[in-house]
Parts: sequence; C-alpha cells; structure tokens
Amino acid sequence: MSKKPEKATLTSAAIEEQTAAFLKSGGSVEYVGKGKTGQVAYQGSKQINLKK
Repeated sequence: MSKKPEKATLTSAAIEEQTAAFLKSGGSVEYVGKGKTGQVAYQGSKQINLKK
C-alpha cells in the first residue's frame, strides 16, 4: 500500500508565530480596503466576442 501525503494544516497559534516572525524580521502589512484585491493589473480585461 502506498502512503497518502499528509495535508499541512496551520493552527491559529502557528499562524500567529509566523506573523510575529515576519514582522520582527522587518516585514510590514499593508491595509487593503474592502472590495480591493491588492493586486496590480498588468493587462487589460480580456473580452470575448462570440458574434464572429
């Protein structure tokens, strides 16, 4: 029988530890307003014309 790969699950404590380490190392968190993705759009929207 082959072993199934174990899924990595993060607990709240582990996430808090990683966040604290990130901030301690000089990282920063940027607030992104509600409804925004925080990603920069490099390309225009792709529209498909189905009436060709």
